[in-house]
Amino acid sequence: MDSKHQIYRPEESKEDLMAEKLTSEDESNELLGDIDFMDTSSITVPESLIDQVIGQDEAVEVIKKAAHQRRHVMLIGSPGTGKSMLGKAMSELLPVEELQDVLVYANPEDNNTPRVRVVPAGRGKQIVDAQKMEARKKVQTRNMFLMLIVMALIVYAYYTGQLLFGVIAAALIFLSLRYMLPKEDAMVPKLLVDNNNKKKAPYVDATGAHAGALLGDVRHDPFQSGGLETPSHERVECGSIHKAHKGVLFIDEVNTLRLESQQSLLTALQEGEYPITGQSERSSGALVRTEPVPCNFIMIAAGNLDAMQGMHPALRSRIKGYGYEVYMRDTMEDTLENRNKLIRFVAQEIVRDGKIPHFTRDAVAEVMREAKRRSGRKGHLTLMLRDLGGLIRVAGDVARAEGASLTDAKHVLQAKKMARSVEQQLADRYMERRKDYSMFHSSGDEIGRVNGLAVMADSGIVLPIMAEVTPAQSKEEGKIIATGKLQEIAKEAVTNVSVLIKKFLGEDITKKDVHIQFIGTYEGVEGDSASISIATAVISALEGVPVKQTVAMTGSLSVRGDVMPVGGVTQKIEAAAQAGIKTVLIPKSNVGDVLIDESIKGKIEIIPVSTIGEVFEYAMGSQRTRLIEKLRKFASDAKIGIALPESIHNPSRSI
Repeated sequence: MDSKHQIYRPEESKEDLMAEKLTSEDESNELLGDIDFMDTSSITVPESLIDQVIGQDEAVEVIKKAAHQRRHVMLIGSPGTGKSMLGKAMSELLPVEELQDVLVYANPEDNNTPRVRVVPAGRGKQIVDAQKMEARKKVQTRNMFLMLIVMALIVYAYYTGQLLFGVIAAALIFLSLRYMLPKEDAMVPKLLVDNNNKKKAPYVDATGAHAGALLGDVRHDPFQSGGLETPSHERVECGSIHKAHKGVLFIDEVNTLRLESQQSLLTALQEGEYPITGQSERSSGALVRTEPVPCNFIMIAAGNLDAMQGMHPALRSRIKGYGYEVYMRDTMEDTLENRNKLIRFVAQEIVRDGKIPHFTRDAVAEVMREAKRRSGRKGHLTLMLRDLGGLIRVAGDVARAEGASLTDAKHVLQAKKMARSVEQQLADRYMERRKDYSMFHSSGDEIGRVNGLAVMADSGIVLPIMAEVTPAQSKEEGKIIATGKLQEIAKEAVTNVSVLIKKFLGEDITKKDVHIQFIGTYEGVEGDSASISIATAVISALEGVPVKQTVAMTGSLSVRGDVMPVGGVTQKIEAAAQAGIKTVLIPKSNVGDVLIDESIKGKIEIIPVSTIGEVFEYAMGSQRTRLIEKLRKFASDAKIGIALPESIHNPSRSI
């Protein structure tokens, strides 16, 4: 066999190609190397949150510096990569400072401008309790004085023979004095921010908070007269920015805050204090505005890439100018050190959950394998650890349901089937429906029909593509017409393929219209991974050469005919295998990205290709010899470079 057509295996290293399948024990040893442990109960879990962060070394270093220097931080990255944990860890790293309590007092000069006082932590509660006790004593003294007056009036009326008049007079005096005299408890301050018995800097998560919860608010008072009103200072409520004073304020998806709230947040960041006022103009609290309340916090803003688009430019400039911006990593290199960290992550999740049994060595190896698979990159491990943690918990639940003392590899494999995402389940139903109605074929040869492969969320699907050639409707030129709700990148991919068609055929196609149909793409098509599928379908239709329906393919295509790498090859291969496809063509650059499940091995042949010529060799039917010879002759006559295979034979290589 020619070395060019060497047989590959998904688990093989780049240098050595092993012919024999690895046993599960060998696979565990290969994945875990010299890491010695029997189960995760022997793995030490660090107590500090910052030491529990996996794979985000750059972000951890920034958080440590920001905590020491009290800088703001913006964390941008995919969900589940550790942004919230880094925020909590920062509050543990902040230098120990004297926390403060905030009191709000009534203002006799202006009821709508309550006064604010700051005292050491724990002192606020003592002040409020002392003043409540003093007010209670004053109330008791006043009530006793009123009772003496009332009793004196009743006794006087009794002896003068005017008892009824005396009772009425006593009642009127009692009520008038009770409601006309100032209330002693109205002068008792309200403890707005209480940091009593707190040893660490506060951490406040204000994700999704509305204006009142974030910036503070003043409650509405429905009874504003007749002695039934509530004093203004008692209706004041602090916001998250005030609770986070001398601590950390964490806001995820910061772009979801209204622009007005972002502007107010910017003011709080700049001034280190912010007055509290009613947030609703229809509330009586809108008239109340306190003196500035301290809010000297460190802000950690988090979000996806789109968070920066909806973020107030001045707020982002403030964070960038007085802090750091960090882009979180989605994957980490597959090294021995990082594998050790991932093993520790499994132990961390088990300890944090507290309801699932520890994992055996084989179970951890299966989790490690899944981390490699989900990374989508050769030589990398995924850092989408929230999803991976979900798999760990489901596997533990399966083991617990069976009454097992330890979670084994079989439990992890069962969990992978049970813990499928909604998108994966939707893709399964999608494929079932297509198969029931024969929307794609998995046997025979057909002209102008190709089984492409695509990704729906985190699951693969088979994407049938058909091409047909007709006389041009326009007298001036022929057109390439693609249908199937194509998005921008997909349209550009079709344009690139049209260049190749002209180059490979070497003939005038201005008198022909080429129709390309993406079958069943009701949700739309985006990306260029169907480029080699489009090119194969169109060339097949133009030249009348049938395409094997047992073959599916994925790959991007350059205008010179080179097959370029795409994403999601593992998911696409698994989808093809489940659909009954026998052979899959993938870009040669993606060979290291393939990590398919054990259940798929042996069901499908995976062939890496590097040029469109190789695609034709392996995808076309028995008449491919005529097509390739024609292309080679044209390339020679026109003296242009077209990458074609040196020999034509039945392929026998797979990954």
